[in-house]
Amino acid sequence: MEITVKQMMQIEENGHQMGFLRKFMMENAGASAVRRLKEKIENLDSKNILIFAGLGNNGGDAFVIARHLAGHGSNVVLVLLGSPEKIKTEEGRWNWELLEKMNSVQLITGEKSSFEYKADIIVDGILGTGISGDIREPYASAMKFINGTTAFKLAVDVPSGLDPDTGNTSNIYVKADLTVTFHKMKIGMPKRKDLCGQIFVEKIGIPPEAEVGVL
Repeated sequence: MEITVKQMMQIEENGHQMGFLRKFMMENAGASAVRRLKEKIENLDSKNILIFAGLGNNGGDAFVIARHLAGHGSNVVLVLLGSPEKIKTEEGRWNWELLEKMNSVQLITGEKSSFEYKADIIVDGILGTGISGDIREPYASAMKFINGTTAFKLAVDVPSGLDPDTGNTSNIYVKADLTVTFHKMKIGMPKRKDLCGQIFVEKIGIPPEAEVGVL
């Protein structure tokens, strides 16, 4: 069964109210994305991995991914497209503060618009499902950079710039090789395999009871 973004948000809220906190969902989302990446690229040790993170929960998932990849021995550079003070959610901040204590992940912050990296793998954790209107800077430059590289591209939840309800795109959008989405397939994604690449739907521990009254 496919669901809308609004339904997913309600299911997450219900799960959170039941006591399955959003920080657990974020942890499981990031961990499951790394598991799928490891299936595709068996040896992550010493791979150069560039992660782009926005300020919302898509970025939060990317923070978790960075920590897990460091544990696999990857060379991880995480670019936060904005300032850490503007990270939007408590669970996002919690995971960011953890990364700040890790020397194994190189953190770059701020409104950068030029990127000079050679990456084997790029993770798109920029925008996620909450897309509206044209993509602005610094997101636009980051997305153009991603599309201009030959790296293997993993999109977290949904490729940035793709509306997962309709399958429509913004003025700029990421073209991924692999997309790991969470809990259930979003309604507009299967028709955009040209942008999503291979799609996996991963359970992140949300109780089925959280769907009551929503689906």
